[in-house]
Amino acid sequence: MADEPSLGELGRLIQLMRGDIRDDMAQINSRLDRMVSTDVYGVEKAALEREIAEVKREVESVRAQQVADVESVRAQRAADAERVTQTRRWMFASVVIPVLGLIIPIVFFLAGGKG
Repeated sequence: MADEPSLGELGRLIQLMRGDIRDDMAQINSRLDRMVSTDVYGVEKAALEREIAEVKREVESVRAQQVADVESVRAQRAADAERVTQTRRWMFASVVIPVLGLIIPIVFFLAGGKG
């Protein structure tokens, strides 16, 4: 029986345990006070999902506009290339053909005059 604690010692140990438990509960409560409630979390999550969906729509809109702009630039470049080609053809037709029209009769005249 000498090894068994007395009632006073048991009372002090119980008081120490109760104090430790109180301190632990106070720490848990202080952590819980910093936590967000489920309702607030749900509202914030829904708002965040709406914002993300809106940003996705805006990104898709910008992407579609960019694709349209790129296609517009490509079409403009093709039209410009066609216009340059047509201008070159017109220049050739307006300069080279009349010059050939003048040179060929002269060449035939000179060739015919020698023979």
